[in-house]
Amino acid sequence: MPTPRLSDDLAKEAADAFIALGNKSQAAELLRLPRQTFNSRLAVAAERGMLPTTPVMPGFRISQLTSTPNGDFIQQKPEHGPEWEMPAGHTIKGVSALVDADGKTIQQWVKTRIEPSAIDIAETLKAAFVGYEPAAIPTPAPDHVQDELVTLIPCNDWHVGMFSWNQETDENWDLKIAERVIGRGIDEAIARSPASGIAIVLGGGDLTHADNNENRTSRSKNVLDVDGRHTKVTETAGRLLVRTIDAALRRNAIVEVRNLKGNHDEETAPAIAWFLHAWYRNEPRVIVDLDKSLFFHRRYGKVMISATHGHEAKLQDMPGIMAHRRAEDWGASMFRYAHGFHVHHRSKLATEGGGVIMESHQAPIPQDAWHFGSGFLSGRSLQTITYHRLFGEISRVRVAMMDAANDNEQHAEQRRVA
Repeated sequence: MPTPRLSDDLAKEAADAFIALGNKSQAAELLRLPRQTFNSRLAVAAERGMLPTTPVMPGFRISQLTSTPNGDFIQQKPEHGPEWEMPAGHTIKGVSALVDADGKTIQQWVKTRIEPSAIDIAETLKAAFVGYEPAAIPTPAPDHVQDELVTLIPCNDWHVGMFSWNQETDENWDLKIAERVIGRGIDEAIARSPASGIAIVLGGGDLTHADNNENRTSRSKNVLDVDGRHTKVTETAGRLLVRTIDAALRRNAIVEVRNLKGNHDEETAPAIAWFLHAWYRNEPRVIVDLDKSLFFHRRYGKVMISATHGHEAKLQDMPGIMAHRRAEDWGASMFRYAHGFHVHHRSKLATEGGGVIMESHQAPIPQDAWHFGSGFLSGRSLQTITYHRLFGEISRVRVAMMDAANDNEQHAEQRRVA
């Protein structure tokens, strides 16, 4: 809290005592004041012209009064400098001040900064959004789609972020290779599929290899071979799904999206779903399902399609789950399909006689060091499956992951040349 300003009466009292006695000590004793307090009051009195030291020069103030046997010495300093003006184009960002015991400003420092112009602000915003892609905007549906067709695009077990070293696993794999190879494969699979009224982009779980920067599975705490920080991995996975949905939009009228959770991405999968929901918020032809359960159920005419990743409920349990939890769809359908993932290999577990065709799917990725060392064997592919609303499955497209082998051969050749 600043010191209260000394009143003129107290200042004049000190001045009168000093004038009468001609000695500061005697004057302080007369007023019963400490010498320091008296000196302070006398200095204020001198500054206010109450001592016989006038005239004070215009624009100056008495800064010091010294009494000696040889007389009084008066020191004067400028009261004010030239009037300060704000520089053109500046604004005040801060003020610092030096004040005396009375709270009077002795010196002051005014800090300014250049005020950006409208053009400067526009350029700053432009620079901040370089590389930023806005939310998807509505695009017209393709011509000549077959409304009675539904094409399923399984996006399962991509394990984006997985790292594999060819000296351990016979194949190199990292973020860049995954984005390039899976992206090309999914583009080809969708382009070769029938143009359908509805396409289902179904994330089958384990979209990312790890769920956080610890690079361990959340339950068993198995150490994972991961390329890159989790944020970087998530961005790559998001780009791959956007690429998939965009390809499906170019080929089909409506695109339904669901991203199931797996044992490797229990936390990341819902975040990716919300990202896709926000990305396509302006595109009415994309419907993003934000359901957090481990199951996917849909019926299209006489076709019922269900799916789960397979780390909890097993694929062979799906007929009972479908019949009990979706009894109405079960009763209204004639062709029922259950899809499972997780095991990374292809198999069919039942025929039409059991009421449900159950199928597990291959993954597009190579093996990491642990799976390779354990001797697991499975093919690698991406595929789409097309159903007719009245007749069930009518066709499928399979893209074998031969691109990855070619990439590794090219990299090996580049190393030999280097």
